[in-house]
Amino acid sequence: MAPPSSLADLTTTAVNKTLSKSNVTASPAPAKPTDGAPALAELDHSKLKITITTSPKTYSRPESTQWGKADATTDHMITARWTDTVGWHAPELGPYTRMNLWPTASCLHYATECFEGLKAYRGYDGKVRLFRPSRNAARLLLSSTRIACPTFPPHAIEELVKALIAVDAEKWLPEPGTFIYIRPTIIGTGRALGVQKPREAMFYIVMALFPKLDNPLKLLASSEDSIRAWPGGFGFAKVGANYGPSLMAQKEAQLCGYDQILWLFAKEAFVTEAGASNFFCVIRSKVSGKLELITAPLDDKIILDGVTRRSVLELARERLSNEIKVVEKRYTMADLASAHDEGRLIEAFAAGTAYFVAPVTEIHFRGKDIFPAKSGGDGTYTKQIKQWLADIMYGNVNHEWGVVVEEKGFASERVDDAEVEKMVQKIKELKASRAWETALEKVMSEELGEDE
Repeated sequence: MAPPSSLADLTTTAVNKTLSKSNVTASPAPAKPTDGAPALAELDHSKLKITITTSPKTYSRPESTQWGKADATTDHMITARWTDTVGWHAPELGPYTRMNLWPTASCLHYATECFEGLKAYRGYDGKVRLFRPSRNAARLLLSSTRIACPTFPPHAIEELVKALIAVDAEKWLPEPGTFIYIRPTIIGTGRALGVQKPREAMFYIVMALFPKLDNPLKLLASSEDSIRAWPGGFGFAKVGANYGPSLMAQKEAQLCGYDQILWLFAKEAFVTEAGASNFFCVIRSKVSGKLELITAPLDDKIILDGVTRRSVLELARERLSNEIKVVEKRYTMADLASAHDEGRLIEAFAAGTAYFVAPVTEIHFRGKDIFPAKSGGDGTYTKQIKQWLADIMYGNVNHEWGVVVEEKGFASERVDDAEVEKMVQKIKELKASRAWETALEKVMSEELGEDE
């Protein structure tokens, strides 16, 4: 086989090789090893253990929640351990709580962390839907592989997401036309320091109330010395390392009166992403005179293959082919500025799970202001595409992308306050013993299966 021709090809080759070796399937039975190694247990959603909380939280409406400052999570979470000796342990649905991590855990030192972001929607017909969850599950597998964390059948992830929604959505998503945010995550755990593939990992899912962020956006184009992703890197994967280093630039943009950074790449200032969302613009071609819906391509592995991005492109190709040409290509800020100056820049928008479809009304690029749309107004195509997606998400139309989740709800048997206080006093007495720390560590190790 010929060697990879570029760093991006090398990355792709490594990821594909890992996925091929893992032999992931949707079956609950362990995959057959392909290299003579012992078979490890696959993630099996059918083995889910359920423990309902005895201390249910008080529901608060999303608009009254101090998002980013206060706890906005639901009553339950799902967890599943992985070790390199057993594979995946049985997943558990239980009360939302703190997690126990060693200070030397891999995720805290070597960025072995990846996640997904998706939403559950309460339709106007009363049903709860997910939007293309199979795409999120498949991307989580790609991201996990990119950081050498364990593989899994994507179908199992999708079913575990549904299981959490089935329990918590009735209480936390009561009103039609609303949504709740879902965060599946994988982290490398274990207590041994060392730059190496994690020998232990944890998968978990939490849900939280989330504000609407689809208001018009003002973007500040990134400076030449600031970069979000590069060919051969990991911009195509949803890993935590893509986000932390971008926060300083985001804060700078906000201090200057902008909402997000428009990330550029290379001296040519190629347009890539808007904050953590994909960026689109509608431009009238200087050559053909026809309208084009343009977004950056996935070829260089610096753009996230967003579920909303993919859906926008597919809907536009299916429903707007007579009006507009869909183009995935590299283009620069000079191209965007030229189209603006010549009256060919019709509209622009950002698209992603968090921001949904948000019109872009202003872009500042190194001393020049570009106005893709009038302040406060969605462009024609932005508004149309946004409505098509919303109709699917909230069940206004029947579509295969809208996956209905059957709800079960939960009935919690609250623990008596006197019983809680009695237990508190007992724990305080136990903590006074010099054997407390050693005994607690032993119990926790047994619960985590570290003495297996």
